[in-house]
Amino acid sequence: MGVLQSEKGVFIHQSKYAKSLLVKFGLEDCKSATIPLPTGERLKKVDGSELADEGLFRKIVGSLLYLTATRPDIMFVASLLSRFMHSPTKKHMGIAKRVLRYIQGTLSYGIEFTRDKNAVLIGFCDSDWASSEDDSRSTSGYAFSFGSGVFSWASVKQNTVALSTAEAEYVSAAEATAQAIWLRFVLDDFGEMQSDATPLFCDNMSAISMVKNPVFHQRTRHINRRMSHAYSLFFGSDAIQ
Repeated sequence: MGVLQSEKGVFIHQSKYAKSLLVKFGLEDCKSATIPLPTGERLKKVDGSELADEGLFRKIVGSLLYLTATRPDIMFVASLLSRFMHSPTKKHMGIAKRVLRYIQGTLSYGIEFTRDKNAVLIGFCDSDWASSEDDSRSTSGYAFSFGSGVFSWASVKQNTVALSTAEAEYVSAAEATAQAIWLRFVLDDFGEMQSDATPLFCDNMSAISMVKNPVFHQRTRHINRRMSHAYSLFFGSDAIQ
């Protein structure tokens, strides 16, 4: 990992490692891709294409997961590809190599942390409803910034099947809430106590309404029971807004 220090702050990156991946997998002279995953692309275990080299696929995906230490922009697709480590198909391999082509055009990417005496913790959460073609589960994602840089992020398949977009977003918000409270404890240990509530942004109005009005409705009672732990965290604390 590279660390560049300046008067402005610190920039962390893995450019050297990213370049080595392109050489390792024979793509150092490839044409770059503008996005890591085509818009609307859905992957499944059996897609009609032939099986690919499992060993090579695992090496590529493992390398991509390591690169996510400073590249949250490939977190979603790397996590998605990791679901197909056993018996990957040529389509899966094609997407994995596309991510490498995306990296070819973004070798300079990293995370910059600038000096900020008033840095605050801010969270963002989202979900991809029923994105799994194999079991209809949704994917939760969140990212937290402190000052100018993102420092905590994740993309994880949800444990249960969400019955609506609002439910998927609600579950994602609950998971992000738990992470936010833990991060507040971590920052407190480093002398960066957050005196104000941590804002958590969600782009689904129905999910926001469900969070702000914790009433056990007929349509949402099954969610409330499953997420009772997250509820106790959210409504038992004034740390998140």
